[in-house]
Amino acid sequence: MSGGDSRVWPGAMPPLPLARGTRSAHVIDALRRAPQPLDALDATIGRGDALADDDLQLALYVCYELHYRGFDGVDERWEWEPSLLAVRAALEAEFEAALDAAVPPLVPGDLPAPAEMDVALRAIADADEGPSLSRHLEREGTLEQLLEFCVHRSAYQLKEADPHSWALPRLGGAPKAAMVEIQADEYGGGRADRIHAELFARSLRALGLDDAYGAYLDLIPAVTLATVNLMSLCGLHRRRRGAIVGHLALFEMTSSVPNRRYANALRRLGAGEDATAFFDEHVVADAVHENIAAVDLAGGLVRQQPELCADLMWGASALVELEARWAAHLLDCWADGRTSLRAPLPAVAPVA
Repeated sequence: MSGGDSRVWPGAMPPLPLARGTRSAHVIDALRRAPQPLDALDATIGRGDALADDDLQLALYVCYELHYRGFDGVDERWEWEPSLLAVRAALEAEFEAALDAAVPPLVPGDLPAPAEMDVALRAIADADEGPSLSRHLEREGTLEQLLEFCVHRSAYQLKEADPHSWALPRLGGAPKAAMVEIQADEYGGGRADRIHAELFARSLRALGLDDAYGAYLDLIPAVTLATVNLMSLCGLHRRRRGAIVGHLALFEMTSSVPNRRYANALRRLGAGEDATAFFDEHVVADAVHENIAAVDLAGGLVRQQPELCADLMWGASALVELEARWAAHLLDCWADGRTSLRAPLPAVAPVA
């Protein structure tokens, strides 16, 4: 039974963002027209760090968004236009090459047994030497920093669980049942007002931020878009179903403590229940999901299909790598006294 209408989904589709370079302009300009054959990308463009390339990451993000909500005024037939898919494939190839360079795949002799999957995934998390963004925000984060943090997270949290759900038709048996159990909670257990994306929108509203889907896309940098593009890449490609399972498993295993810290930070700054509800929910839900994700989902998939173990472990490691880069970006910017967004966030007036 529904718990009421969600405020996240019925809103208008977001506008197309501003281009950040040649490749994103190539995609965005095309989408303003009726579907038609699109020229291939110039292969000589893009020789820097693909994981921090604003032009590449935005172009890829826009291509992926056609499989989610889409954009205002964009013909929905663009979603499956073969020439645009070819452009997306070229962007993906560069993105995947950079990911593989940052997170080399494990060799067969280093792969864990299915019964040891929870221990192996925990070892990946424990080996993370990246800075603790959640600890900083809990202890000394300012309101401005908390607001920026929420703007960054809006790129994913307003569609929370959707990228992982692409894996459901590619799974069967016990791992599918485990993922359904996790995802059912993410989608509110049948109550629209408890959908996690809606809870995050509620937090945005309470903090005086815009809760519209895609409202802050022009402010969100490549290092953040890459964390979301990783999920879309792995979720949309059947060949990377192991990686999206590994990503989800480690995500569930490691988010309870950070979310408690984020909630504590908001309370320290005087925010009310509307602002903290999303984070409080994840403290409980993700603690419950941890064993399901590690043993039943990840371990269950490897028991069924041992050949996916390396990809599963890679997906978990890629999550840690990109999240560490993202956290370092925010903390470095704040240490320098500058915004972590592409432009300063307009002044807001928290309402709760």
